[in-house]
Amino acid sequence: MVVQRVRSGRVTVDDAPVSAILHGLVVLLGVGADDAATDAERLAAKVGSLRVFEDERGKMSRSVADVGGEVLVVPQFTLYGDVRKGRRPDFTKAAAPDKGQRLYDAFCGALRAADVPVATGRFGAHMRVSIDADGPVTIVVSTDGWREGDLA
Repeated sequence: MVVQRVRSGRVTVDDAPVSAILHGLVVLLGVGADDAATDAERLAAKVGSLRVFEDERGKMSRSVADVGGEVLVVPQFTLYGDVRKGRRPDFTKAAAPDKGQRLYDAFCGALRAADVPVATGRFGAHMRVSIDADGPVTIVVSTDGWREGDLA
């Protein structure tokens, strides 16, 4: 996933608004063929606790919940595009659509269960995503190679 701290984020489909947030995070979430429900839960726990918002001293020590922010989660299978060979991305490492939808929903559900306000994109749709970055603060997170202790 790619996590970006934002002043606002918005998703439209066919020029119709789907969802929007103000102050918070936009998460571009890719689901891989080898991912499991535990990956969705672990990533959601990480997003909910990431300290990427400044305190009164200007230090990044606050989470999205600490600042009363929201999270806009956008499904993004193209994060699994492999461009090492040729010029056209290979998406064979991305999850099949049914699995991708299931784990995307699990990720959003885990954030909501942690009392984080969540807005969503539309899985499988051609979306226009508007991001007003704040900072910019952009972090790439992957569960590849994670051990249980890596959540702390």
